[in-house]
Amino acid sequence: MSSIKEVARLAGVSVGTVSNVLNRPELVAPETRLRVQTAVTQLGYVRNGSARHLRAGRSRTIGVVALDLSNPFVIDVLRGIESAAETADLNVMVVNSSKDATREARLLEMFEEERPFGVLITPVNAEGQEQRLGRLVSRGIPVVLFDSSSRHGRGCAVASDDVLGGRLAGLHLLERGHRHIAFAGGPFTVRQVEERRRGLAGVLSPADELTVIPLPDLTVGTGRTAGREIAARPPGDRPTAVFCGNDLVALGVLQELTQYGLRVPDDVAILGYDDIDFAAAAAVPLSSIRQPREQLGHTGALMLLEEANQPDFHEHRQVIFQPDLIERASTAFTR
Repeated sequence: MSSIKEVARLAGVSVGTVSNVLNRPELVAPETRLRVQTAVTQLGYVRNGSARHLRAGRSRTIGVVALDLSNPFVIDVLRGIESAAETADLNVMVVNSSKDATREARLLEMFEEERPFGVLITPVNAEGQEQRLGRLVSRGIPVVLFDSSSRHGRGCAVASDDVLGGRLAGLHLLERGHRHIAFAGGPFTVRQVEERRRGLAGVLSPADELTVIPLPDLTVGTGRTAGREIAARPPGDRPTAVFCGNDLVALGVLQELTQYGLRVPDDVAILGYDDIDFAAAAAVPLSSIRQPREQLGHTGALMLLEEANQPDFHEHRQVIFQPDLIERASTAFTR
């Protein structure tokens, strides 16, 4: 590999001039800039970003620890993060914790060593990782929680109000005449899942019946498992509506109920969460609780940039978006 000294020698300029052309070209006369750029092309010179980052004390990369990259909701959030990072001329490195706290700890340790520009994370358990996240901050690496909240308000966080989302789901199903409602989701150690269940339970009266179907994960496969459990019940004991922890579970429930010959929404209504693109495109378009996915990611990244660029003036804040109910055919039947 060619060096910056070789570029300077070929262009007939100093190493400092080459550095200016690469980093602050407006300081260099056009003719000199052209000579340096020509030498760079001829030698195939590529500057050493790692060395540059080492001198600066941190890289130009934002680290993102996602909870589950198989979920389209997370992909949409990442688009929002990338749009903010691109505007700031930053790269994005995405890693997947797979909802595994041990794996998440290893990933955070890696970022602590790599010194990224900052870290965005949806923690498996925010309280459980508080000490490790604090170590990143103590090393000058700002941390922002996304699709999560900071219970103690010690850092920035951006999320949707999942309790409200659960309430909206419950009120919608009650308005449609449903009095036996199932909640299919899990694990309940994931804050979002538990808050959605809690929001639903909070609007039910003692006369209403809530059946909780715990799932090990929020996937189409576990949704099919929940669908089989619902379909296997005799009609008099079967929930007339199911609120799912996310849209992937709702799609699985829809697939399985259809396989068993049950009609949606006539026999069982289905309501999902997140309003991913697949929800509207399902065989029976799914009603869902919509979150502002890209806006959530974009806002989290902007808060991270603000803290990284102006640490002395930055004030931590919690941004909570309000979810909306999107009604489609899967809950349209009025009992």
